[in-house]
Amino acid sequence: MLISNGVYLFPMVDLVLVGIVIVVALFIFSGIRVVKEYERGVIFRLGRLVGARGPGLFFVIPILENMNIVDLRTVTYDVPAQEVVTRDNVTVRVNAVVYYRVVEPEKAVTEVYDFRYATAQIAQTTLRSVIGQAELDEVLSEREKLNVELQQIIDEATNPWGIKVSAVEIKDVELPKEMQRAMAMQAEAERERRAKVIRADGELQAAMKLKDASTIMMESKGAMMLRILQTINEAASDQATKIVFPIPIEILEYFKLAAKEEKKE
Repeated sequence: MLISNGVYLFPMVDLVLVGIVIVVALFIFSGIRVVKEYERGVIFRLGRLVGARGPGLFFVIPILENMNIVDLRTVTYDVPAQEVVTRDNVTVRVNAVVYYRVVEPEKAVTEVYDFRYATAQIAQTTLRSVIGQAELDEVLSEREKLNVELQQIIDEATNPWGIKVSAVEIKDVELPKEMQRAMAMQAEAERERRAKVIRADGELQAAMKLKDASTIMMESKGAMMLRILQTINEAASDQATKIVFPIPIEILEYFKLAAKEEKKE
């Protein structure tokens, strides 16, 4: 339609159609969603669960549907240090790390309000419970056993939420200063005990060998003499100012026999 000023104006109907087209285009574009390979989109339509979608490009009906994105990658949760009293009444501080991931995104959204916070609380309480039922020696020497027990308990507790706990590892066990000193003294005493036992075993073996050697030498008088000469040779090889000459026992026996004969005469 032409106006007197030379300007063309669209009719009112055309303006309405253009507005409708723009609104429809915005409506369509607002419903387009892209979910990454490691994510899933949990869809709710009018408040009811429809299911999980993804990965890829799909359309969500605006206003009628809404979507919650759930990450399926493994999450590493560092459990803060927990102060626990063991079964033998020793206070320790223990921290751990938990590895878990979402395997059923629908349950992770519908069965628990915040699965990350819930899993963290379960991990902390389970760590305190398991360590509290174990003795200090078990905590220090049997970590693998405790790790397996922790993993099984946490995995069983979080399974209804669609969570899979793959591993739990105890990172550090902090002992009181008094307990550290006592354990150091115990370890030192144990090392001294082992050293004395080893030394005693060595002396026993040496005595047995000397006994065997003396038995062999008693059977041959020449062997004893050769041993005496060898000892003299070893003593003479050192740069010493004194040399000791041992007197063979056979000479003393000769003098004893001579003295007996003189008495008989």
